Amino acid sequence: MEKDDLKNRVEEPASAYGHYTYADYLTWQMEEMVELIKGKVFKQSAAPRRIHQDVSGKIFNMLYNFLERQPCKIYAAPFDVRLPVKSKKHEDIDTVVQPDICVVCDPDKLDELGCIGAPDLVVEILSPGNNKKELQNKYEVYEESGVKEYWVIHPNECTLLIYTLVNEKYIASRLFTMGDIVKSNAVAGFEFDLTEVFENLQH
Repeated sequence: MEKDDLKNRVEEPASAYGHYTYADYLTWQMEEMVELIKGKVFKQSAAPRRIHQDVSGKIFNMLYNFLERQPCKIYAAPFDVRLPVKSKKHEDIDTVVQPDICVVCDPDKLDELGCIGAPDLVVEILSPGNNKKELQNKYEVYEESGVKEYWVIHPNECTLLIYTLVNEKYIASRLFTMGDIVKSNAVAGFEFDLTEVFENLQH
């Protein structure tokens, strides 16, 4: 193999080895979605389940309609959110996530590559199986980076848990379920009946 060919060949990263940055991330050409959390690679093994997409669509539409005439912007995955620690240089950023839904109210955090810095609101919708990435790994980086509000939705159990940042630490809400009226602190004035999200879902 020619030296230039070897140089340009894209190696698939392995999450168990090495420490990767956003600069590395930009060179990868993989079919599946990947996220980078503190330098480790996390792959999404398959497309989201149908019920995941149903719930995501309902939440997105409600937030989109509410924010239509407001400065905050809403985005759905795939959408890169870079969470810098030392600096905003590509080679210094080692966490790049793709939340199911995020709301960004500071326009200075948006550029042509996505969002750089903590969104005001992040929504993650769990899938069957191992949810350690959302419940532990992402929880930690969202808290550390200053995401004001982090929603964890369990579509199969029809529940929502909200983590609100207070003095740089997350405080968990009670577990919301169908019939509860949910209000957001990060998106002032936004509230909805959780029944609207979970009703008519076919598991």
